[in-house]
Amino acid sequence: MSSSLRRGALAASAIAFSIASLAACGAGNNAQTLDIKPDNAATSVGDIKIQNAVVITQPDPEATGPAVVSATVFNGGDRPQTLDRITLDGIGEAVEIKPAPGGKGKLTVPAGGSIIIGGKDNASAVLKEGEGLTDGDAHKVTFSFSETGDVSLEAFVVPAEGYFAGWGPTEVPAAPGTTPSASASPSGDASPSSSEDHDAAGH
Repeated sequence: MSSSLRRGALAASAIAFSIASLAACGAGNNAQTLDIKPDNAATSVGDIKIQNAVVITQPDPEATGPAVVSATVFNGGDRPQTLDRITLDGIGEAVEIKPAPGGKGKLTVPAGGSIIIGGKDNASAVLKEGEGLTDGDAHKVTFSFSETGDVSLEAFVVPAEGYFAGWGPTEVPAAPGTTPSASASPSGDASPSSSEDHDAAGH
């Protein structure tokens, strides 16, 4: 598939995803629309549910640099759980997990609550080098929790463009042969203002 066709398909997916998210937002936190699964990867094991998992790469396919994992994680149990690691099948590099700004220690999913990974002011999961990832592919991603253990799913790999620009890597190097520019930072407009807003949108 040509690069233009591939990016067109990804853009269409992003638009569909955005529409589904906006529809959920308008319905409120307790609406049944929260049960609608978006196009992006979702799964549940025990008390843990993961929704809207995607791997976001550099916007320029010729550029090298960080990639990120973005997802919403729900804990339906009565005990908090820590997210101990995230691994991508076939990628030897470890994913660096950090709590939201101001947080310390391991990333914790509160009992009966949720966390957002990716986007401005949220927790982050960063792969320093995105080599081995191909836009448009579905890649196996495993989230390992303190109580539930491993939870795996197939997450789409998408470039940090359009809707996903606000959720992608904060460091966006220039493509080879071009003049490096200042690092891009996620757009506040694309990122929900609070966890409640994000939960209502399903990401």
